[in-house]
Amino acid sequence: MKKIVVFLILITITACMNNKKLLVIGHRGAMGHETENTIPSIKKALELNVDMIEIDVFKIATGEIVVFHDDTVERLTNGDGNIEDYTWEELQKLNVTGGHKIPLLTDVIEVINRKVPLNIELKGAGTAKDVNAILKNYIDEKGWKLQDFLISSFNWDELKIMRESNAKIDIAVLIENEDPLEALPLAKELHAVAINPDFEKLNLENANRIREAGFKIFPWTVNEEQAILEMKRIGVDGIFTNYPERIK
Repeated sequence: MKKIVVFLILITITACMNNKKLLVIGHRGAMGHETENTIPSIKKALELNVDMIEIDVFKIATGEIVVFHDDTVERLTNGDGNIEDYTWEELQKLNVTGGHKIPLLTDVIEVINRKVPLNIELKGAGTAKDVNAILKNYIDEKGWKLQDFLISSFNWDELKIMRESNAKIDIAVLIENEDPLEALPLAKELHAVAINPDFEKLNLENANRIREAGFKIFPWTVNEEQAILEMKRIGVDGIFTNYPERIK
């Protein structure tokens, strides 16, 4: 009898996992359709009815916070060198693949206009305090809410600085090659809301451990049908994807 009860409980838990609301997070906008981290990519993600949009930011030489993924500009532009060494004037002279320009963080915020929350990944050093100042302005002066933003980073030092600067903003701890469980101590220290692992490192066992510790799970970057189904089976809370329409 006990075995039957346990079996029924497991079936119920699995069904709940499969049926719960899964957040669709547009990775760098909708980079499967438009050049990543550009305004057209952000607009495409909105068009595809994502639940959240993720972007990456750096601080450049003249102090602006810009939306770009790589440390260097070669892969996506007609320029070369480290993005952090560019002035804003120099950066605007570069052409991004598809005939686009590198936007400011504020440009992206204006386009999103509170339609969905924004996940800002702190890619570069020295980004936390400036990003927090920008968000504070939008919250204090332009009607945005603290809940409209989620901060994440592989640079855990920047996450610590963000938490020192803002005691209440939601933080997600990004972790790459390691076991996702290795992010637990920092997540607890920062009072984070989520851990964002590489989906290939995630399984039901470590996902359950993360959930038991009180954190949501937003794996990256999940594009193929089999991987999407596996993440649903595991019961993650949201999925970063280049193709939001595949999950909807």
